[in-house]
Amino acid sequence: MTGRHRTAGFSLLEVLAAFVILALVATALFRLFSGSLSNASAAEEWSRALLLAESQLDLAASAQPLKESTERGMDSTGTIQWETSIVAYSPPDVSPDAERAAELLGTRLLRVTTEVKFPAAIKGERTLSLTTIKLAQRVPQ
Repeated sequence: MTGRHRTAGFSLLEVLAAFVILALVATALFRLFSGSLSNASAAEEWSRALLLAESQLDLAASAQPLKESTERGMDSTGTIQWETSIVAYSPPDVSPDAERAAELLGTRLLRVTTEVKFPAAIKGERTLSLTTIKLAQRVPQ
């Protein structure tokens, strides 16, 4: 017999091509997983900052008597800074007559704002701000 017989199996070129395709698919999957972990980390940071902002806003807005003030602080880890301010609020586009009538009432509006600054996963610092309007007793002057 002078003819060549082909044995069953894959040639070296076919095996190398399969490894290249497998490497490309694995690289794409690793990048996808890496991006997912980064997004999950950013979502966790945002959730922690939001929880802190809501807590500080509720704490300030429920204080009795509610009065104008500013408070600052940090969370227990020292990575998230917060500032809560309570200031007088007058709605926009209110007529002067309505303003004079409101001054005769024993109540007034206060704007309670909490601003939270926290580190961003990718760049710099992120800021989250929550605001509410509360009705408070007018302090005699």
